[in-house]
Amino acid sequence: MTTTATPAVADAAVPVGSPFTGTAALVRLALRRDRIVLPLWAVVIGLLPTVYGKAIMGLYSTQSQLDAFAASTATLKSEIALVGPIFGSSVGALTTWRAGYLFTFLAVAVILTVVRHTRTEEETGRTELLDSTAVGRYAGLTAALLVAGSGAVVSAVVAAVGLAAIGLGGTGAVAFGAAVLGVGTVFAGVAAVAAQVSTSARLARGISFGVLAVAFLLRAVGDAGSGTLSWLSPIGWSQQVRPYADERWWVLLLPGVTAVVLAAVAYRTLARRDLGAGLIAERPGPATSPPSLSGPVGLAWHTQRGPLVAWTVGLAMFALVIGGAAHGVSDQLGSSETVLQALARLGGTQAIEDSFIALGFTIFGLVAGAYSVSATLQLHDEEETGRAESVLAAAISRVRWATSHVVFALAGPAVALTVAGLAAGLAYGASIGDVGGQVPRILAAALVQLPGVWVLTGITVAMFGLVPRFAPAAWGVFAAMMTLYVFGMVADLPQPLLDLVPFLHLPRLPGGEFQAAPILWLLGAAVALLAVGLAALRRRDLR
Repeated sequence: MTTTATPAVADAAVPVGSPFTGTAALVRLALRRDRIVLPLWAVVIGLLPTVYGKAIMGLYSTQSQLDAFAASTATLKSEIALVGPIFGSSVGALTTWRAGYLFTFLAVAVILTVVRHTRTEEETGRTELLDSTAVGRYAGLTAALLVAGSGAVVSAVVAAVGLAAIGLGGTGAVAFGAAVLGVGTVFAGVAAVAAQVSTSARLARGISFGVLAVAFLLRAVGDAGSGTLSWLSPIGWSQQVRPYADERWWVLLLPGVTAVVLAAVAYRTLARRDLGAGLIAERPGPATSPPSLSGPVGLAWHTQRGPLVAWTVGLAMFALVIGGAAHGVSDQLGSSETVLQALARLGGTQAIEDSFIALGFTIFGLVAGAYSVSATLQLHDEEETGRAESVLAAAISRVRWATSHVVFALAGPAVALTVAGLAAGLAYGASIGDVGGQVPRILAAALVQLPGVWVLTGITVAMFGLVPRFAPAAWGVFAAMMTLYVFGMVADLPQPLLDLVPFLHLPRLPGGEFQAAPILWLLGAAVALLAVGLAALRRRDLR
C-alpha cells in the first residue's frame, strides 16, 4: 500500500490575525540595527539647547546686555530668516531662539530613520522576506514610526530636562520640548507618506527633503516679512509656541493634528498598494544608455549629481546669509569681552567681522564633510544592494570602481565650498562696498577647509575598506567632531579634545595668518587613509 504525501507549499505566508502583528519584534530589530546611530542623534540634538543656554549665560551677564543683543538681532533680517524671530530678551527666550536649528536637524534625522525602515526595506527585499512570517501588513510602517518617534521623544526630553537643569524654568522647558516633539512627529509623518507613494528610498528621501526645504523657506520668508507664511510651515509652528515668552500652548494642536492626518494617509496608501509599488514611479530611462554611462565614473555621476546640487544650493543659501549678516555683527554682539574671547577661540583673533566669517566657514567645512561622508558611503550602498557586483562583473577593477565614487566625495565639497565662498564674498562685499576685495579673501576662507573635509573622506574610505559592515559608523566620527566643535564654542574643553577636530588646525581665514604646515599634514593624513582603504578593498571579499 502506497501512501501519498501532500506537498507543502513552501512560500505560503504564515496566517496573521491583525495587520499590526509583529510590530514589537520589528521595533526590537530596528532598535538593534540603530543601537548606535539613534541614541547618538537623539541625545546630541537634545543637548544643543542646554549648550546654547550655558553659552548665553556666560556671554551676557546682565539683562541690559541681553536686551541690547535682542534689539540688535531683531533688526537683522538675514539672521531672522536663518534662525527665526525673537519673542523675548530673557535667557530662556534667547536660548530657545538660538536653538531653532534643532528643528531642522531633528526633521532630517527622523526622515532618514523612517525611510530606512520602510522603503529601503522593501527595495532590498527584506520586507518581502519578513512578510512571509507572522508579520502584519502595518507592522513595518508602525515600527518605523515608533522608532523614529522614540528618537524624537528622547531629543524632546533631553532638551526640556537640560533647560530646566540649568535654571531656565520648567514651564518654558516643557513648552520647548513639546515643540521639538511636534516637529519630529510631523516630519516622521511626511517621510511615512513619501515612503508609500514612491518606488525607491532615494525618491522617498528626495520628496521628504523637498517638503522640509519648502517648510524652511516658508518659515524664513515669513519671519523676514509679515510672518503670515510662517504659519504654513511646521517649523514655524514650533517657533510660535514661544517658550519663555508667554507660551502659546494651543499652537501644539497644529503639529499634532497634522501628524495624525499624515499617518492616516500613509496607512491608507499602504493598504491599497502592492508590495514594492508606489503612486510616484521613478522616470524610466531610455532604451539605450548614453556613452556617458558606459563607465564607472559616468554611473557614479548619475548617482551623485542630485545630492551634490542639493548640498551646493543649500550651502550657497546659508553663505549668502552669513555674508550679509557679517557687516552688522559688531553691533549685534556688543563689546562683551567674553563674547570676543569665545569668538576668537574658534574664529581667530582678527577683526570681529573676519572672525565671524571664519567661524561660519568652519561650520560650512563640517557640513561639506557631511556631504563627503554621504557620497563615500554610496559605495557601501552599491555593495549592499548588489549593484557593485554587476559593475565589477565587467572588466573593471575594484579600485577603479571605488575611485569613481571617491572622486565625487573629494571634488564635490570643493565645488560646494567654492560656490559658498563666492556667495558669501558677494554678499559681504556688497554690504561694505568692496566686492572685488572681499570675494578673493572669503573664497580662500572657504577653500582652506578642504583638507579637513578630505580627512573625513579618508576615514570613511578606510572604514569601508577595512570594516565594511561598520562603514556607516563614519557618521559617528562626523557627529563626534561636530559635537566637540559645538561644545568647544561655549565650553572650556581641554585642547587635546579640540585637537581631534581637523578643521580647528586650519588657518583662520579671512584675516588670520596663513600657515602651510597644518594643511600639508592633513593632506598627508587624507592620502594615507585613502590608500589604506583602497588597498584593503582590493584584498577583501565583497559582502
